Amino acid sequence: MGDDIRVRGPRSCSFPDSGKLAPTMTRTSTTLRFGLLLTLANGFLDAYTYLARGGVFANVQTANVILFALDTSQGKVSAALAHVWPLLAFFAGVALASHLKSGRVERYLKHPLRWTMLLQAIVLFIIGFVPTTVAHSYVTVPISFVAAMQIGLFRNVGDFVYLPVATTGNLMRLVESGYTGFVDRDATARQAFTTYAALTVFFTGGAVAGAFATRAWNAHAIWIPAAVLSVTLILFVVDERKGVEP
Repeated sequence: MGDDIRVRGPRSCSFPDSGKLAPTMTRTSTTLRFGLLLTLANGFLDAYTYLARGGVFANVQTANVILFALDTSQGKVSAALAHVWPLLAFFAGVALASHLKSGRVERYLKHPLRWTMLLQAIVLFIIGFVPTTVAHSYVTVPISFVAAMQIGLFRNVGDFVYLPVATTGNLMRLVESGYTGFVDRDATARQAFTTYAALTVFFTGGAVAGAFATRAWNAHAIWIPAAVLSVTLILFVVDERKGVEP
């Protein structure tokens, strides 16, 4: 069968605002191992773009919105417009993710999530051939698109909400679930605490690995997160053969 990525309801969760969820995807894409691979790759990407691609964090758009506003207020039209392209790429990525989640794509494309992961891996692989002397927007714009697709498609580990491309929300939920789990003695919250702790560690580990790899291999270092995303494709196939992936 194809990847069933339509919205389903969550199971109940007993602690408040823990990050419990809303929509789920396939079983594979909501497993902890899948989420850990995504956060590892994105921690790596943040270090990579900061060190090799102009000192920016291309995964999230807060900086682009702020810099667009600052440049606009100073009358720097050209500089302001430079921040529009990654924002447009982000909008396109989220829109595509929404279309995939609607279920319409499954009518003519089998396993849409797998094709999505393959597309993301290919984009990162191609970026590895782009010299660091080229305008950084040629790299940060497609990375913004990839990040937006991940935000739109992959927000859950089991019943818990998370962000694969940034760590602030995961850190907040780590503290909240830790308080509820250990102070209020809530077993579900302790499970959430363990999940968010693992996600935070992997994001941090990815950033550390990204820093070392980028200093060693410069532009080509991005092939490592491309390989990590490729591993997620293997997870889909393995789980399908085991009968746990629909």
